[in-house]
Amino acid sequence: MVDTEIKIKLEGLQVGMFVSRVDRAWAELPINLEGVVIKNNDEIDMLRRYCQSVYVDSSKGKSPAAMYWILNEKKDESKKIIDRGKNEYDLLRKEHYQETETLDGELDTAKEVYNEVEARISQTFEDLKQNKELNISALKDAVNITVNSVVRNPTALKLVMELQRSDNYSYNHALSTSVWCAQFGRHLGLEKKSISDLALGGLILDIGKTVIPDPLLSKKGRLSVDEIKKLRAHVDEAVKMLIVFDDVSHDVIRMIATHHERADGSGYPQGLLNKDIPIYGRIAGIVDSFDAMTSKRPFTERVLSPHEAISQLYDLRGRLFQTDLVEQFIQAVGLYPTGSLVELNSGEIAVVTAINGLKRLKPTIMLILDKDKLPYDDFKTINLAEHDELNVVKAHKHGAFGIQMDDLFL
Repeated sequence: MVDTEIKIKLEGLQVGMFVSRVDRAWAELPINLEGVVIKNNDEIDMLRRYCQSVYVDSSKGKSPAAMYWILNEKKDESKKIIDRGKNEYDLLRKEHYQETETLDGELDTAKEVYNEVEARISQTFEDLKQNKELNISALKDAVNITVNSVVRNPTALKLVMELQRSDNYSYNHALSTSVWCAQFGRHLGLEKKSISDLALGGLILDIGKTVIPDPLLSKKGRLSVDEIKKLRAHVDEAVKMLIVFDDVSHDVIRMIATHHERADGSGYPQGLLNKDIPIYGRIAGIVDSFDAMTSKRPFTERVLSPHEAISQLYDLRGRLFQTDLVEQFIQAVGLYPTGSLVELNSGEIAVVTAINGLKRLKPTIMLILDKDKLPYDDFKTINLAEHDELNVVKAHKHGAFGIQMDDLFL
């Protein structure tokens, strides 16, 4: 290793950097990039798909920002138990889904689906708070129409949900987690029945919180040991609620029981290691964390943009979450997920309406503000993959520039 060679995280890659080494054989990459200057964002995207880190020689190209350097890295033996191997997904994959409806074609249906599912989950939460019986059949019906929409078009319903987020975290989180789970299951090629199980689990992950007093759920500041114990009990409470239903699969119950477990054993309630966490539980942990990062909660001051949350998940891979499962999730939702507000190198502001699986840095967008941050009279949709001159340079939080995104589509 030469003195000018720096190991960096993939988020720090830029056009003009000289990549001297990667963390695998060059022959494993789909194109020959060995020891060359990065010429475009497609090459960056390819490296992000195949590598976890790279070495950049600053004497032969642009220097990486210090925040992306990997220094004094210690060998972590615990990582041996985190990855299960790529063939796990080969065994899971039963279907190869194709879009059977365009975004525009599915959007009206997705609005109806959203209203139906939102009504059912809100009614469920209210019923449980009043000690009424859980209507699992109504929730399963809601999940089925959710999955049908996601299978037809994986982004329409998620876009509607991002645009119609309310101030009620419990409902929003349940709905959003369910749709992310369905989208992830579709990406993994699960059978529709399995996607429905995954989506049902996502919808009711936190149903045990309905027995926890609202003041504790919304408390700001430091929690006592006893309060933490009471909050964490929502996992067992949910399992108790669901175990009595013959039509709730064992996979769903195990998913709920393990969605707060973490790969390194630091989770709860059992402190399981990755090898002992079922696949649905591992998926739920990633999705639940991602949606929580991007949601306004009563006790949080800062909400991450979807892109920031993706970057944080990427940093947590190999510790809290299984490395290759995080990478699969990023492939499914994109580096700029549907509904993200982004700025282009032209200065224009746009909302992401669809991701491009092979070019995750080049989503399909709808332009809403011009370079002077003034609204366009007509909102134009373009696929950045077809425009070499345009790139996303920054992600913004919802509400930036006074944009009310529900007025754009709905």
